[in-house]
Amino acid sequence: MAQRFLITGGSGFLGINLIRLLLEEGFEITVLDLVEFDYPEADRIDFIQGDIRDIATVDRAMRGCAYVVHCAAALPLYTPEDIYTTDIDGTRNVIDSASRHEVKRFVHISSTAVYGIPDHHPLVEEDKLIGVGPYGEAKIKAEEVCLEYRDKGMCVSIIRPKSFIGPERLGVFAMLYDFARTGHGFMVLGDGNNLYQYLDVADLCDAIQLCITEEIAKVSDTFNVGAKEFGTPKSDFQAVLDKAGFGKRIKGFPAAPAIFILRILEAMKLSPLYKWIYETAAEESFVSIEKAEQVLGYRPRFSNVDALLRNYEWYLANLERIEGGAGDGVTHRVPWKQGALALAKLFI
Repeated sequence: MAQRFLITGGSGFLGINLIRLLLEEGFEITVLDLVEFDYPEADRIDFIQGDIRDIATVDRAMRGCAYVVHCAAALPLYTPEDIYTTDIDGTRNVIDSASRHEVKRFVHISSTAVYGIPDHHPLVEEDKLIGVGPYGEAKIKAEEVCLEYRDKGMCVSIIRPKSFIGPERLGVFAMLYDFARTGHGFMVLGDGNNLYQYLDVADLCDAIQLCITEEIAKVSDTFNVGAKEFGTPKSDFQAVLDKAGFGKRIKGFPAAPAIFILRILEAMKLSPLYKWIYETAAEESFVSIEKAEQVLGYRPRFSNVDALLRNYEWYLANLERIEGGAGDGVTHRVPWKQGALALAKLFI
């Protein structure tokens, strides 16, 4: 009999990419998510619509599962209350239920947001954790919950991915793709020459799979995951504009005044960009993946440019569905509302 996975947040961008990989390998899958699972694979999985903050719902979804990949989280554009209760309390509900149901392995998807706005690079897993805003703070607390259960002997892998992109990803990246396809350039904070690492979702799924298949003694640990090959916002985003074919260029904008304006727009709810994005965008941002390479055998296949272009090509192929769909503007599966940032089209 095929072994069963529980994927929390399985209706999301990471969830569906992971589900497609696991289905190819013959696993059975239960998805627990607040959002309806509306993919073509719906008849191949068991779907439970519910909230990870509800213990009874989590227990129902956990039955018969050998592995758990905990992707569910309230992203930074949610209210602070929803972020704290979902990302901390919800994580405790899921891992406690997994412990009581004696699952074999638990993989928690954290974030490099736990490092805050760092003063050195590359970042390594042992670096100090300083969360920025409710999301960063909640991700740190969620990791602490996971460590409690690891200390009790449970196999718990914590993955800290860089911002990941690929098929099904929209969110803030939809703005770049919209600007590119409509013949506009794109602004970056500062001169755009700072090294900035991303991650293809397929490489993240590979890392998750390694945490399921490699020896328990190796995988019950914490790992940074990112692209091996990456450049700068100026060089990497330019690849998307080149693909669009309008001859547009990346333009820099002085960081200090831009951040001041973005703080005001965020406070007025006129911009989808939040502090961790705009205060790190002009800075170096990359993690060491050496531990994942040496311990897990992680071998990322896609560079920043590869990932951006894969995502852009998917965006163009699905544009009719994207533009016709409805969304709340706070998840990675829908384009974030551009707000006042749409005015940038007038200048680029």
